[in-house]
Amino acid sequence: MDLATFIKVYVVSVPIFFAIDLVWLGVVAKGIYGKYMGHLMRPTPNWAAAVTFYLIFIVGLVIFSIYPALKNSSWSYAALYGAMFGFFTYMTFDLTNLAVLKGYPWQIAIIDIVWGIALSFSVSALSYLICSKYLGL
Repeated sequence: MDLATFIKVYVVSVPIFFAIDLVWLGVVAKGIYGKYMGHLMRPTPNWAAAVTFYLIFIVGLVIFSIYPALKNSSWSYAALYGAMFGFFTYMTFDLTNLAVLKGYPWQIAIIDIVWGIALSFSVSALSYLICSKYLGL
């Protein structure tokens, strides 16, 4: 993967990821997380940690899902490998939390894993479509 292509794909993927996940966290699931995890939540998010996570996670999506899909001209590759990347990463996070944090709700683990799959699937597929159609990658 050449650096110029990586940067183009990354720049397309970042706003897609932020838009989808911030709607989820700020609107759709806000009450769910508060209901099950209110006792664990900070009064305000640690934005430095959150943004760092986003930026690094998207690197993984580009490397393992979006770029290979573009190289193979395969929307289904982007969708499938994006979903799998979301499954494995969110599963790791949530099962680790269940294993080591007292009071981490199993309901949130399930919701979060399903969300990780949906988010990664969506970002990978949309990024692939935009990069292939509008950037000619």
